[in-house]
Amino acid sequence: MRLLFASTGNLGHFLPQVPLAHAAGAAGHEVRVAAPAGFADQVAREGLVVAPFDEPSSDAMGRAFGGMAGLSMEAANELMIQEIFGRLDGGAALPRLLDTVRSWRPDLVVRDPFELASLVAAEAEGIPHRSVGLCLDGLIASTAPWFTDPAEELGRPLGLDADGLISAQRSAPSFTVLPASFDDPPSGGRDVVRFRPGPTTDAPEGRGLPPETSDLPLVYASLGTVAGTMPSAEQTYRELLAALASLDVRVLLTVGRALDPDRLRAWPDNAHVEQWWPQEEVLPHAVAVVGHGGFGTTAAALAAGVPQVAVPLFALDQWFNARRLDERGLGRMVTPGEDFPDRLGQAVAAVLDDADVRAAAERVAGEMAAHPPPAAVIGRLVTIS
Repeated sequence: MRLLFASTGNLGHFLPQVPLAHAAGAAGHEVRVAAPAGFADQVAREGLVVAPFDEPSSDAMGRAFGGMAGLSMEAANELMIQEIFGRLDGGAALPRLLDTVRSWRPDLVVRDPFELASLVAAEAEGIPHRSVGLCLDGLIASTAPWFTDPAEELGRPLGLDADGLISAQRSAPSFTVLPASFDDPPSGGRDVVRFRPGPTTDAPEGRGLPPETSDLPLVYASLGTVAGTMPSAEQTYRELLAALASLDVRVLLTVGRALDPDRLRAWPDNAHVEQWWPQEEVLPHAVAVVGHGGFGTTAAALAAGVPQVAVPLFALDQWFNARRLDERGLGRMVTPGEDFPDRLGQAVAAVLDDADVRAAAERVAGEMAAHPPPAAVIGRLVTIS
């Protein structure tokens, strides 16, 4: 079979698809990834063939992001989904993505649920589609109405209406690494297939975990790949390092490829800063994770059985995940703002000293370890109705 994966140009949206894409290829299926042209190098880095589509102009994106100034978090996220993911990204992507679907004729489309053009193209051409989860199921269901207007605009010329497209989005089978004990119940009665997380391919070889001179327990800190692009990034990272400086731990902080770690020098003696480090190398050695509630870091830490302190920054899913970690006794949620370094340091210290949190994290890790590996769910990916 031919499988067309489709993603927005964001690592947090793309990486959850990678284990399934590799497993499908290994099972003998033809695999391509539809993604923004500017994201093609990242797809190639994962050893996958890209089918590029167009992106909005920088001016249009700048105006859209500028419209978020002063909005509440929920209003800003509604604008992000409706205007940026939906109208701008979806509108730019659809012509070439539709050409790819019509010329290559995939048998199945496997989607990022926030990549609207692939939904429209699949429905227009009568091709079955699945989604790969990158957040709690309830968040996908609750934000689906925000796609209504752009779905109507993209679908109408192809004989589709928004209600049908949103219904198709809600009812499509979903594949996720999140365990049932952490996730929401499936919306709309759709099938949800849970599988074990797989590693990425971007891993340095022959390197020990820094700081290598210390025998102290390791705290891994990452605020994702987008935080480093924000104007407040350096201040946020300095406050994070300051919060952990007084604890009897060693700290590995990753800041993403958009920020030069040297801009954070001189960091505390118990810390080391890198742009990137494979989480599967770090997490087996970590006693706690300080994250932002993003899907990749949250799911990886859950799978490793590591307690978490989540600092949600901007996206709605980060707040959902951070609250869920706190509610399920898997860690603590700390919001940015006044006295942030003190509150963060106290939360990390509390998590390190809480046997119940460690036990809860280990139980969830056991649940995720019982999920089948990606290779074992490809049969369901290509046959589930």
